[in-house]
Amino acid sequence: FPEMLSNPRLIPVQGTWNVVMNQNVTLSCHSDSGSPPVRYTLFKHNRKLSTLNRTDLTPGLFNLTINSASDAGEYKCKAENNISSGGKYSNSLNFILIEPVSKPVLSSPTPQAKKGQNVTLSCLSENGSLPITYVFFKGRQSISRPVKMQKREAAVIILFINSSSDFGTYKCRAENSFRNNTKYSNSFNFTLAEERSHSQPLLISLGLILLLFVIGFALAIPFFIIPSYKASE
Repeated sequence: FPEMLSNPRLIPVQGTWNVVMNQNVTLSCHSDSGSPPVRYTLFKHNRKLSTLNRTDLTPGLFNLTINSASDAGEYKCKAENNISSGGKYSNSLNFILIEPVSKPVLSSPTPQAKKGQNVTLSCLSENGSLPITYVFFKGRQSISRPVKMQKREAAVIILFINSSSDFGTYKCRAENSFRNNTKYSNSFNFTLAEERSHSQPLLISLGLILLLFVIGFALAIPFFIIPSYKASE
C-alpha cells in the first residue's frame, strides 16, 4: 500500500556545520520511510532554492557555495510523494561561518615605564570569528595562560617592571576555531622613563632668578646712563 513519507532529515554531508567563506557544501535531505517517487525541495528562509526528484528512497543532495554571511542562514527541506498532502518538513539547519583571525595588535597605554611600576599590555584581533584565544609572550616564553575572549574586546594582562630585563620584547598570539591559522602580533618594547633629578627644580629656580636679574639690569641701564650724560653736558 502507498505509504506517507516520514519527516526528512537535513544534514551537511561534510559532517560539520562550521564553514569558511567561498566553501562548497553539500546538504542531504532524506526521508527514511514512505512510498517513492519522492520530490525533495530545499528552502532558505522560506525561499525555494532547488528541487530534486528521486525514484527511490535515496537522499536528495543539494550543492551550495557559501559566498557571504547571509549564505550561512537557516535551511530546511521538504519531502513529498504522490499521497502526501503539503509534504513533510525537515529540521532547521544553520551553518556557522568561521573567519580566520587577523594579525593581532599588541599595545600599552604606558609605553614608557620605570622600575617598580605596574604596566598593562593589550592584545586585539580586529577580525575573526569569536571566541578568540590570546596568549602573551616575552621573547619565546609564554607569560600568561590562554585568555579566551567571547566578545570583540582586547585581552589584557598586568605586568610588574622589576628589573632591566622586564624591558624586553613582548608579543601575543591569537587563534580561533579556524584550523591552522595562528597569528602573532607586532613586537612591543617598553622604554625606560627618564626620572627627574632632585637638582632639577633648584637649577630651574636659579635660572629664573638669573633671567630676572638680567632683565632688571637691562631695564635699569637707561636710568643710570641718561642722567650721567646730561651732567657731562
